[in-house]
Amino acid sequence: MMQEARRTRIEQFERACRECRLPVTPQRRAVLAEILGHTDHPTADQIYDALKERLPGLSRTTVYRILGTLVELGIITKICHPGSAARFDPRIEQHHHLVCMRCESIIDLEAGHLNKVTWPDVRGLGFEIRDYHIHFRGVCAACRRTSRAKPGPRPKATARPCGETPPPGKRVGRRRKTG
Repeated sequence: MMQEARRTRIEQFERACRECRLPVTPQRRAVLAEILGHTDHPTADQIYDALKERLPGLSRTTVYRILGTLVELGIITKICHPGSAARFDPRIEQHHHLVCMRCESIIDLEAGHLNKVTWPDVRGLGFEIRDYHIHFRGVCAACRRTSRAKPGPRPKATARPCGETPPPGKRVGRRRKTG
């Protein structure tokens, strides 16, 4: 992300925090700065791993909470597709994704005509559509090159499905409600 765009997003974040009466903590700033530097749609665990040395008091739970807050504030978006860990995207404008079924990489796709899809009438189902993103699933160039070099079984996905409980040792707790 270019420096000017980055500065604008940080200002947007600070403004949103003030409006919601949330403190602009060093941890929130660090998580936002880290994700703004990514184009690879990192998971919460990847963000935590990137920051834990710089912020020794930072917990994995705090990173999950901060990312949730940034999504709620509209500063970043959460990408969730079946069978994969939730990923986070610094791009908030309408765009779509190419998802590799082998390595789970996510590539941004700019295709203006996909932004003009007519939404189906789902009122009879009691559902209200608010947004959409199209995910095309396939195999990325790197995985295709690797599979040509050495054929064999596809590697198993190791990422946790979106919304699934983290494995032991990577527990994410809920914030306690205080009086």
